[in-house]
Amino acid sequence: MTDRPITVRAAAVLEGAEGLGAVAFGVYTGVETAAGAAVDPVSAIGVTVLALAGGLGMLACARGLLRAAQWSRAPTVLTQLFALPVAWSLWQSDRPAIAVPMGLVAVLALVTVLSPPSTAWLVEDPDGDEDEDAADAPPRDPKPGAADPSPADGRSLGQKLMDRLKEQPAKGTSAKN
Repeated sequence: MTDRPITVRAAAVLEGAEGLGAVAFGVYTGVETAAGAAVDPVSAIGVTVLALAGGLGMLACARGLLRAAQWSRAPTVLTQLFALPVAWSLWQSDRPAIAVPMGLVAVLALVTVLSPPSTAWLVEDPDGDEDEDAADAPPRDPKPGAADPSPADGRSLGQKLMDRLKEQPAKGTSAKN
């Protein structure tokens, strides 16, 4: 396996930090709720459960990033996309001490996890080995009547799809015409 890019390590650290923060917030709200300090205990229990589950999920994503697990990239991106509106809401609520670090971490995590070195390491085969069975297998023939998938005809994918749709019978017409 090739060396892990610094961008993947940075994304894992940032995702892990957010996960630890969410778990800490979940523990805090859980303790406050148990102590009777919550104004609405039902909502506080929900926030506690969501913060703990989300934080543990983010920690799992950070671990997955370090292990080059392809599944970890999408939830990492999603957590950052969810963190940005939360940071904006905190900014508008006059909480810049929480909003600014949260927004910066979210943007940095997005940049690092979506960077070309991270993408190459997480999406492509890290060893660079092709599947030996697939390399030995003969090329598959397209289904009869299907459009040629090769780009040799010069049409874009959108044009190919539109041509395929035009071949389909219109709704409400019968094939007996």
